[in-house]
Amino acid sequence: MNVTFHGVRGSTPCHGDDTRHFGGNTSCVSLRVPQQVPIIFDLGTGLRYFGKQFNGTPAFRAVCLLTHLHYDHTLGLPFFEPLLHSDTTLEIYGPKQADGSSIRELFLDKIKPPMFPVPLADFAARVIFHEIGDDDFAIGDLQICSRFVPHIGPTLGFRVTHDGASVTYLSDHQQPVGGEFTISKGAHELCQGADLLIHDAQFTNEEFAGKSSWGHSTYAYAQWIAETCEVKQLALFHHDPSRTDAMLTELTEKVARTSKTRVVAAREGESIDVVTCSA
Repeated sequence: MNVTFHGVRGSTPCHGDDTRHFGGNTSCVSLRVPQQVPIIFDLGTGLRYFGKQFNGTPAFRAVCLLTHLHYDHTLGLPFFEPLLHSDTTLEIYGPKQADGSSIRELFLDKIKPPMFPVPLADFAARVIFHEIGDDDFAIGDLQICSRFVPHIGPTLGFRVTHDGASVTYLSDHQQPVGGEFTISKGAHELCQGADLLIHDAQFTNEEFAGKSSWGHSTYAYAQWIAETCEVKQLALFHHDPSRTDAMLTELTEKVARTSKTRVVAAREGESIDVVTCSA
């Protein structure tokens, strides 16, 4: 499996000379396996750049594993160029809503005037929605495990397995607010023994002290999960938009020096071969 980062930021896109190295688009990661449908984790603004390579590809099909409905994870959808073509099919697997709301209707209500000039229903492509929770299913030869994880609103984490290799994606994950390091049963199932864990690392310990209920994790918590669950490689993700390249480099190096797990910071445009865990 090959994983490529197209958007690595949380909360909002950012731009400037001091974020150029790691990139400023919001959450979007692709997973490619030969002869299998492309998998997309989340629909943040990085989706626009992923889509450019497929614009005009005949009968393009992709599957999105959507963690939740916050804007930073969905804003890229109307800018996904393959949606302009009638032979495109995009399937979106997203979390069941606690109030029973339809994900399809929520997207149709979000992407329409006056908030967006073109209604989602008017795009040429076929967009299919699936509502899931704690489920195990297959997409082609890929085995998918989805579990609800702590965050603000219904949120899923995902694990994709193929030919013995596994990738876990926990983009938004609430660290316990009381300061203790524990992990929910669902998150533990997703992470245990993963070859690559892409995990929320938005806050430093000092920032978390004032934002402990905001739904995210610290670098230290991401490191603890990777080590506790015997992960082979940790990719720090969902970088705070205020985090400069220099800050990200320093914080990642600090984690890497003390971690038993190989640690990298997710960077736009970079790929990881999960079989060899070499970037």
